Amino acid sequence: MSAIRYALPTGVRELLQEPEEFDVSRIWAKDATLWTGSDEAKWLGWLSIAGEQLADVSRFQQIAREVTAVGFTDVVLLGMGGSSLCPEVLRLSFGRMPGAPEFHVLDSTDPAQALAVESKIDLARTLFIVASKSGSTLEPNVFYQYFFERTRRAGARFIAITDPGSGMQAVAERDGFRRIFFGKADIGGRFSALSDFGMIPAAVLGIDAARLLRGADAMAKECTAPVDGNESARLGILLGTLARQGRDKLTLIVSPQIHDLGAWLEQLIAESTGKNGRAIIPVDREPLGPPEVYGDDRVFLYERLESAPDAAQDRAAEALAAAGHPVITIALRDVYDLGREFFRWEFVTAVAGALLGVNPFDQPDVEASKIATRKLTDEFNATGTLPAEAPAFVEDGVKVFGATEASRLDAALRARIRTLNSGDYFALLAYIEMNPAHEAALQAMRTRVRDTMRVATCVGFGPRFLHSTGQAYKGGPPTGVFLQITADDARDLAVPGQKYSFGVVKAAQARGDLTVLEERGRRVLRVHF
Repeated sequence: MSAIRYALPTGVRELLQEPEEFDVSRIWAKDATLWTGSDEAKWLGWLSIAGEQLADVSRFQQIAREVTAVGFTDVVLLGMGGSSLCPEVLRLSFGRMPGAPEFHVLDSTDPAQALAVESKIDLARTLFIVASKSGSTLEPNVFYQYFFERTRRAGARFIAITDPGSGMQAVAERDGFRRIFFGKADIGGRFSALSDFGMIPAAVLGIDAARLLRGADAMAKECTAPVDGNESARLGILLGTLARQGRDKLTLIVSPQIHDLGAWLEQLIAESTGKNGRAIIPVDREPLGPPEVYGDDRVFLYERLESAPDAAQDRAAEALAAAGHPVITIALRDVYDLGREFFRWEFVTAVAGALLGVNPFDQPDVEASKIATRKLTDEFNATGTLPAEAPAFVEDGVKVFGATEASRLDAALRARIRTLNSGDYFALLAYIEMNPAHEAALQAMRTRVRDTMRVATCVGFGPRFLHSTGQAYKGGPPTGVFLQITADDARDLAVPGQKYSFGVVKAAQARGDLTVLEERGRRVLRVHF
């Protein structure tokens, strides 16, 4: 059983010992007035999904046997956000299981990213899983159109995971997909880890989905208790209360084997709480530093895998606690405790959302970016070109976009970064291939800003962050400073049946992102190489 340990300074400790009055039963009664009284009640199917899945676990074993029997050597999941992050966590945490195919995730319209995935697989022996709740999400449809043509329209090499009645169901039936699995209309994408969007990929990976679900179901039962005996509810109350008081940067420390859990938590927490000018800003993958580089807007969450702990992380967490920073440690016995954590954090996030007075189950500013992107791609389909852009200035071939009085790149960057104040955060929004070299460069940049300005820092690869932290960046408090990085593509890929290409879609997404950030009055620059 995973357990929570707290190392809290005076003032924070009292919040845990005497939490705000909170009626847990209102969540289980699906009382929308606990949040905003809007449509929350219709998005609470995740509360019971683990038990429902356990009632029919044989189908997970069946699809695992089928994939092995057919002889697929690789599986590629084509998705975005809630449909791709849980499978990615499982793939990276469990590794390749004996007898199972190699598993890949494509969740970027960067053409180099798609080419990198394609270079690793044998198309003739690869199963593609198209994961899209609505069936209308741009990115999975682009991925599907590309690989369906690359396989010469071999529908038997495709599986769909989608909601009943979606456009993707119609496509899958038309194109002869091997199987169609259904999500639930009352579970939003980022709360769907324990639905088929997470568990079908788990089964294909060779993971015991039933064991994950049993842990999640046990956690769900623990979360029905009143606050005094409900550690997850108390954690949600604490985080929501601290965020209201300005400690809104939830800084994640995650054991190396399960490190990608941070990306899943990042989406769940940011997209759920970041709206109406409020947010808990999750800080994932920020390199650990000495206690003095952190401000009093931080809360540290340490997801510690007891079966594979990291001594350096242990020392850093101890030093942070000794220096008076709030440190919350959750102990996982083994990697299968991820099932418990998936449910725990969905529940914690729902509780924290109630404390913040937001609807945790909508994403209005994600939709705003989608609309801006769609307008640009529609114009490209109509005219064959994107609208012309006017940079603020050009230096040595580098174009700078956004409000700036500078005429040189270094001056523009310094001026923007110097607007950071205590309690602000800095975010790098990189619309480039997600690879180790780019990751290292971005990590070095964020660390320098953190250590110089003493602020929290975030890194997001576009367009995938648009479906996670992008909501908090636009809908949360105006405390972020953003540097968007874009570049010409060395090689582009056509999208069958469309005039636009992968590169055009990515460019439209970056431009739509910038437009909405500027409309929201955010401090942002875009640098294009």
